[in-house]
Amino acid sequence: MSEYRDRDHIKSYVKRATRMSEHQRQSYERLYGAYCIERTSSPVDPASFFEHQQSPVVLEIGFGMGHATAEVAAATPRVNYLGVEVYKPGVGKLLSRIDDRGLDNVRIIHDDAILVLEQMIPDESLAGIHLFFPDPWPKKRHHKRRIVRPALTRLMARRLEPNGYLYMVTDWREYALAAMEVLDATEALRNRYDGFAPPQPWRPPTAFERKGLRADRPILELYYVRSG
Repeated sequence: MSEYRDRDHIKSYVKRATRMSEHQRQSYERLYGAYCIERTSSPVDPASFFEHQQSPVVLEIGFGMGHATAEVAAATPRVNYLGVEVYKPGVGKLLSRIDDRGLDNVRIIHDDAILVLEQMIPDESLAGIHLFFPDPWPKKRHHKRRIVRPALTRLMARRLEPNGYLYMVTDWREYALAAMEVLDATEALRNRYDGFAPPQPWRPPTAFERKGLRADRPILELYYVRSG
């Protein structure tokens, strides 16, 4: 039985206008069937979605327009990346990047990441989870919407294989400190570093990161590993 209660099903996003460029729309319609996976209500081995099924699978929650996803996937072809995104323009844009670069190690689920984690991803099936600039929900009354909250970090830890990692990057210091507190309290996870992590050299910058830097906000990174 799920550990969730109604309060744990609070969405970490809100519906907003989803204007798509013509290129994004065409990519979505033309490529959806080739690279997108429908959410299931029962667990499915995520490796089965990929051509190279022996390669590790990393889940990215909220990939935005998919620039970092495509860059990392191109640089590490022996790792499979499963991106989950609710916003259709971002899905369309990443589909076009996959097609343009001939990436066979990226698949997309156009759905709610919380439902995907809860219903579809089996325990100990992920080599890593990426949370690059998740919505910080800065107003206190909205903190309950944050993706890094206790019920969800416990769930994410269970979905990681032993020694799998959870890598979060944010430009909101208050969120980074709150997330560190939640992750430190997640029994199955341990901080790989003493406090914030150094920038991982393989992670490309994102549009959210550049926006944060222009606003003089620090880029703060958290890197946790599941105990073996």
